[in-house]
This record gives sequence, structure tokens and C-alpha cells, in this order.
Amino acid sequence: MDKECEKFDLSKLFFFRSHYKKDNWRRNRRAATGRPERLWEYGVIPYEILANFSGDHHALFRRAMNHWENYTCVSFVPRTSEDVSYIVFTIAECGCCSFVGKRGEGPQAISIGKNCDKFGIVVHELGHVVGFWHEHTRPDRDLYVDIFYKNIQQGQDYNFEKLKPSEVNSLGQSYDFASIMHYARDTFSRAMYLDTILPKPDSSTHERPEIGQRIRLSPGDIIQTNTLYKCAKCGQTFHEASGIFSSPDYDNKVKTQGEPIHCEWRINTARGHRILLNFTYISMLDSTDCSGDNFLEVRDGPYAKSPLIGRYCGKYVEPLIITSSSHRVWIQYHVAQASLEDAPKKNALKEKKKRRGFAAGFEVICGGNITADNGVIENPNYPYDYTPNSDCVWYITVPEDYQVAIIFSMFQLEQHEDCIYDYVEFREGHADDGDVLARVCGYSLPNSIKSNSNKMRVRFGSDASVEKAGFSFNFIKEFDECKTTNHGCRHKCVNTLGGYRCECDIGYELHSDGKSCEDACGGYLKGENGSLTSPNFPNLYPNKKRCVWEIKAHSQYRIFLNFTHFDLEGVLTNCEYDYIKVTSVDGDGEVAKVHGQFCGRIAPQFLLTSETSHLRIEFVTDSSVQKSGFAAVYFTVLARLDRDECEVDNGGCEQICKNMIGSYVCECESGYILASDGHHCKEGIPFCLKSCGGQRYPFRLGGCKFELNAAFGQLTSPSYPEDYPNDKECIWHFVTTPGHRLQLDFIEFEIEPHQDCAYDRIELYDGSSIDSPSLGKYCGPKAPEKITSSKNELYMFFHSDSSVQRKGFQAHYTSVCGGTLRAERSVGYVYSHAMYGGSNYENRVACEWTLLAEEGMSVEIQFTNFELEEEVHCEYDYVEVYDGESENAMRLGRFCGNKLPSMFISSGSVLRVRFRADDTVTAKGFVYEYFLTDQVEGVTYTEQPGPTTRPPLEPVINERANNRFASRIAARSYVH
Repeated sequence: MDKECEKFDLSKLFFFRSHYKKDNWRRNRRAATGRPERLWEYGVIPYEILANFSGDHHALFRRAMNHWENYTCVSFVPRTSEDVSYIVFTIAECGCCSFVGKRGEGPQAISIGKNCDKFGIVVHELGHVVGFWHEHTRPDRDLYVDIFYKNIQQGQDYNFEKLKPSEVNSLGQSYDFASIMHYARDTFSRAMYLDTILPKPDSSTHERPEIGQRIRLSPGDIIQTNTLYKCAKCGQTFHEASGIFSSPDYDNKVKTQGEPIHCEWRINTARGHRILLNFTYISMLDSTDCSGDNFLEVRDGPYAKSPLIGRYCGKYVEPLIITSSSHRVWIQYHVAQASLEDAPKKNALKEKKKRRGFAAGFEVICGGNITADNGVIENPNYPYDYTPNSDCVWYITVPEDYQVAIIFSMFQLEQHEDCIYDYVEFREGHADDGDVLARVCGYSLPNSIKSNSNKMRVRFGSDASVEKAGFSFNFIKEFDECKTTNHGCRHKCVNTLGGYRCECDIGYELHSDGKSCEDACGGYLKGENGSLTSPNFPNLYPNKKRCVWEIKAHSQYRIFLNFTHFDLEGVLTNCEYDYIKVTSVDGDGEVAKVHGQFCGRIAPQFLLTSETSHLRIEFVTDSSVQKSGFAAVYFTVLARLDRDECEVDNGGCEQICKNMIGSYVCECESGYILASDGHHCKEGIPFCLKSCGGQRYPFRLGGCKFELNAAFGQLTSPSYPEDYPNDKECIWHFVTTPGHRLQLDFIEFEIEPHQDCAYDRIELYDGSSIDSPSLGKYCGPKAPEKITSSKNELYMFFHSDSSVQRKGFQAHYTSVCGGTLRAERSVGYVYSHAMYGGSNYENRVACEWTLLAEEGMSVEIQFTNFELEEEVHCEYDYVEVYDGESENAMRLGRFCGNKLPSMFISSGSVLRVRFRADDTVTAKGFVYEYFLTDQVEGVTYTEQPGPTTRPPLEPVINERANNRFASRIAARSYVH
């Protein structure tokens, strides 16, 4: 990546913010830029995607760009060093935002932040890049919509301001309610039921048009873009693997009535592929070098300035076959019909019939020879699922004295232990029988691959059945940058693909200059026993930390590690943020065994025993959430005094054997339970009515029906990770603590696909049964987005038919605080945290409950238990109560300590309760009741002393908790 791209200042760019909702298809004038300098030359928009986006994001952005290309003459091309103006996909504080049109020289940002990574939202943001303002900001918008400023969130009014006529050129197009550039009715609303923008009723039907769809370009969007960029009136953009096309005068398909004909076709395919053109018929007026006004032109690239392949005219007896060297071609057909008018009238019709233009077909060629310093290769049909029965071979050559290095950015192929179905294979050199460097398949991003020479053979093969999302990888020329110099590294120079990095010895960490080393956490531990803790223990550990401890014992000894305290960010099923990794190391310094990667609040439930006399403990933290960390003790034992019973025949255990001091235990994998003999496993989960050994488990109601009453946990499809059985129906009923919601996250998901999920499927309902509101029906190979209930119950139904089986699913669920609750006459309850009564609330909590009454009624709340950290001004942990939903609502009080707050009755129909906790002391928490009550005139409140009269303070909000709250708001604002 060009270093200049990393340094541009997002704060200096003019962004236009976006928000989302619903679908519709009715039109009526619009808001394109009125400044010609903001248009992209030839409609070509160079782009760059920053490295912090995943391969799935790359594919999503490409699909959104393809959508624009399919219906307009706009083209998005990867940025080269020659491009002065270009867009950069990034993540800025504004979330979803971008500059309108071309900013000028240099990079300009298109921000696709958290919860913006949806197809329709990216298409919308690209609309700003192309040159469109929001539709509702047109100068004439008051004829079509009403804006309710009192309902708009504070500080967001500018998104609803009308533009000046000088900034907008409607090009004669009418207002488009269906535009993908139009806001939804509740965008930036203070409450979900308040409109910020409302279409005026139709004069004939008296119905209001729907607005805010984020599914596709509307017909008006397409017409406006083609008008704005003066697109040719005939032609097309192809993304298919093959096709046919012809000039409009071929077979007299279009009556031109003497007008000139100008058409453009663009054929685009995945990078690493080429395009074969076959012109089966060409008949045009001839001219010297085809320099006249009648010609057919083919260029090796996306637009009119790409390298010329050829210019053709006259009549061709034999088919003309052309093969591109790039993955795009641009074809222009131009006929000046006036030339026929010059012919004698008796010959004009005859001449016209002779000159029918052209007919052609194309086919995408995968594979071939590639000689370059670097490049990108993608699967056939990228960014969509690869095609069946593919067989592509690429022969890559980089300059002499270099090696070929492969770096994957996306990878998803059909899984098989030996990769016999779908695969990508890498061989040394160009020979078919060269040494195999790697053969990869499945879902995990492969490690980087490097050849020994400057040549590599790459083959992609797929069978006739299952297709997946595919792959994308970069190849680069590579050499060992540390071979001749250490580049000023104080301790070690480590070669990386395309560069190098400095590293430090154990017990040191890299200085901010990237080269020097300084004392750090971790180090060598050589005593017979000892202890270790996370940095700053028992206080919060620091962000962006990596500590490595090496425990070395005498060669005949083994090391036992026991965690006495464990509190890291994350859950055991997803240790991607902060974690501890424990490995045994052999005499050569190589990893002999990975004992596990651990996180969350539950320490490993067994004594970790080293395989060798050398144990490595690695502690890694990211840049956000901090916890209290860990404490551990270790001791060494002579190996012959404590043999590992699991070494021989797995200790007799059918599945998992765990060595203990002087003994061992058998355990079972997910979806199985230990049989009565203590060694074998059978299908099932623990049977408990309430608890098992103090820990809450799901319990089975009979058959494949489960009640899950814990605040968090895991679940899998029947027989997982093996294929689920046929003709199976299962039910999971989740119940968490009142006042909390359930969030379900699928880690693995593979269910027989069908357009309507008619065969095998998962159904989710927002409540206790199938009579509750539906949250969706899911099947296929791609996991749903995280699903969050609106209350403390969630119901899931799984069905498989009698035929095809798939791997199924693995999921984990958690409890999410806050939400919107509707008060009823019967009493409802809210608990401060999901584990209330079992443990104190956690640090860095940010929860908010909105309590709604029906119109004309009030909400009453009464605290029954209250115990928070005490402080004279309640600045650390506190509860606030607001009379209303808006941020400007009257604050009725801020409370902490252990004194029960007063009873509260809303003056209107809404009360809002906010709970915040800082990062130190915790306490038992609170419980309050809420219920519907009659409105009382002149409601007064008993003020609590001290802090309740102080102005509101800035809340302490955990970054990820805040993002989860933002996610909930965004989820109701756009179509999934």
C-alpha cells in the first residue's frame, strides 16, 4: 500500500452522513451535483481499500461497485500510481459518510464504519462518490416532503438542510421517492416512532410514498447517472463469464433514421483473468487506417484512454478473434449515418443492408501466464461464488533473484480433509509435477506461501457440486530484507513478506521508534516454582500489550500451571480480542503442543501440564476493553513421579483425556456427555433441572427440546460437527434475566440452501413460542448477522427434511442489557445485570432502559433493591432516571450507594433509566419494578440529596458497549 494513503487527514475532507431504512419503487425531481469539476473524468473512479478491512468486506465493496457498473457507464478501477484523484475505503468517526463527487487532487475517504457494511448502504455511499446529494436536500424538496426538526436528534439538523440551486443540477429529472439516496422516515429520529421526514400524500391515492430503501438503484437513479455522465445511449456492461452482443443496426434492431450511432460496451471479470472476443460479423464503411467516422474500437482496459488493441472498419470475411491482456475491455462502435445519405438514393438501401455493423461474443479465460512484480488473482465469478467444474492454471513469473510470495485476503472453499473437491494448489516452478508448496481448501485464511525460485504454478479446481465464496490473493516479488543488513534493529531483524520488522528478546518490548528495545512484561522464569500475573494486576491491564513468559525446568521435569484468577475480555468461544495462549516448546524452540488459547472470566478448569520441560505463556491485549487480568502459579515435578496417563491409548477415554496430578479425567466434545463408565461419550448435553455443580446449564425437556436459562452459553445442531440427521426437529427456548435481551451469534453455519428455506432451516421468534413475532428464517452457507431479541425470551426452531444433510451450526448466546420495555398493568421487573444475585455487576457498564406506556397512561417504577458504589457526587457508578425519552428530557435524579431511590411516575408516557459503572469498584446492583398506571396531574418528585440536583455528568461508556447500543439503533434504520 502506498504510504501516502495512510497519512491523509480525514478531518479535512467534506463528508456527507448517511442513514437508512425500507424498500419501495415510486418516483417523482432530484439532487445531483451542479459543479462539473466534481464529476470523474470518463466516469472512471479509482479506488483503494485499506488493509483493516477483511476479505469479505473487499467482496462486498466489489459487489456494490458492480451494481453501479451494471446499470450505468461509471467504472470503478483499482488505483494505480498514476491516479492523482481516488477514493479510499476507510473507517472514520462519522461511521457511514463520503464526499459528494470528486474532491480534487489526492485521496478522498468513503467511510464504511461499524454497521455500515451492508450492500445497500455501500451502494448509497458510492452514490455520493458518483456525485449525488441526498434526495431530500433538493431546493424544491418542500413540494414533496415535510421535515420535522423537533424530532431530529440534537446536532444532526444539518443533514436536513436544503441545498442552494447553484449546488444542484436536476437535469430535468423529477423528485425520486424511491432513490437509494433518500433518507427513511425516522432517520436521525429522537425516538423510533417519531418521523423526521414525511412524504406528502399522493393527490390521487392520498397515500404517502415509501422512502429510504437500501436495496438497489431506482430507475430514477439510473437515468440521472447516465444523464450526468453523458453515457452512450446504447451498449452495456457485462460481468458474466460469457455472452453475445451486436450493434443496434445489426438485423435492423434499431431504426436510426439517419442519426449517428455511438455505443459503448464494457466487459469486466475477476482479476487474474482475461477476455476472449470473437467478432463473427463486421461490415462497415471502410477508410484508411479506419480513421474516418465509421469504426469499431477495442481497448485493453475500462475506458476510452486505455491501451488500444485495435480499430476496425470495412468488411471482414473471417471472424476476428481478440484476447485481452487485462481483466477488462472497452468497446466503442461509431457510425456517422450521414455517410449513407451521400450515396445515390437507389443505392442507399442496398448499401445500408450491406453494412449491418457487427455481431460478437465473448468468453472469460481463467489462468494463463503472468509476468509482473505484483498482482491480484481471484476465483472465477469473483466477488460472487465461484463456478462449478472450474480448472484454472496460472504461471506466475517475477524478476530474477526474487521469489514469488502469496498473501491471501479472502478464502472460502468447500471443506475436505485432503482438499479433493475444491482446492487451490501451489507448486514450485511452472512444471505440472513441481514440488507442492501448499494445497488449501476450507474456511480458514491460509498462511502466506513462498516459492524458492522466481516462478510459481497456481491451480484452482472445483467439482460439480458445492460452490463457496471463493478466494482472492496478492502475489508479490519477495526477497530477504534482513539477509544483508539488520536495518538498525537493536535485537533481531525478522524478514516479512514484502518488508521486515524488528523484534526484541524475551523480557523486552519494542520501543515506539520501531527499532530499539526496552524492559517489558514477561521474561524467563527458571525457579522450581513461582507465580506470574498480568501487568498492573489486580488493577486493569493496559491496552496494546504483548507479554511472553518462558518457564524452563530441568529436562526430566514437567511444568504444571494453575490459574488462580482469570478475567479477560471475550468469551471462550471467541478469543480474538484479549487472550492467553499456552504452548509447550521442544528443544529446538519449536512448538510441541498448543494447550489452548483462553479468555473470558472462566479460567481453564484443569491443571495445564507441559509436554516438555519448557512452557511458554503469551498474553495479548487489543486497543479497547480492559479487565483485571490473571494470576497463576506454577511448579515443576520430576516426570517419572507423575506420568501422563493420557499418553498411552488416550487414557482409555473415547474423546478427550485431561491429565491431572497423579490421575486423569475423561471429557467429551460439544454435543456429547460422559457415560456412566467415565470413559465413553454419548450424544446429549448435561441434564439439570436448575444447576450442575453451581453452574447453570441448559436442560432437556424431552426429545430435541431445550430450555436455556443461563445468561450466556453455547449450542449446536444435532450431531455437530458431523452432518445433522434427516427428518429432525429441534426447539431451543432461551430465557435470560428480566430487563435484558438475548443476542445470538452463529460461529459456524451450513444448512441446505433454498431460496425460501423450504427444505432445512432455522426459524427465530422474538418471544416464547412460534406465535411470537418472527425474526427471520435462515438457511444456506452464510451465517446470519447477530440476532438480538427485544425482550428476555427468544425461541428457535430447527427443521431438516428427508434428503440433503449439511454440517449444521454452532452458536453462542449472551445477554445484552437495556432495551425498550412496554409497561402493563401487571408488574414487570428489571435487574441491573444478567448475573444478579450470583455476582456483582461488571466494570465499565453502560445500560439504558426506555419504559413505554400506552397513550394517555403513565409508567411507574419502584426500586426494591439498590446497592451501588457510593460516592458523594455519584460520579463513579450511578443510576439516572429521566422523565421522557429524548436527551433533553428532565433528569429526575442520579443515585448511588445503598439507599433506595424514590418512586417515580412519568408525566407523559415514557420514563428512561440509565445505569453507568466505571472501571474499579463493583457492587450487588439493583432491582426495580415497573407497571402501567393512570396519569396523575401535577406529579412531583422527592429529590435525593446532593447529586440529584447536579447537572448531568458525562457518562462513562465502554467502547464496545457503546457500539452494541449504536448497533441496536442502526438495526432498525435499514433493510437487511
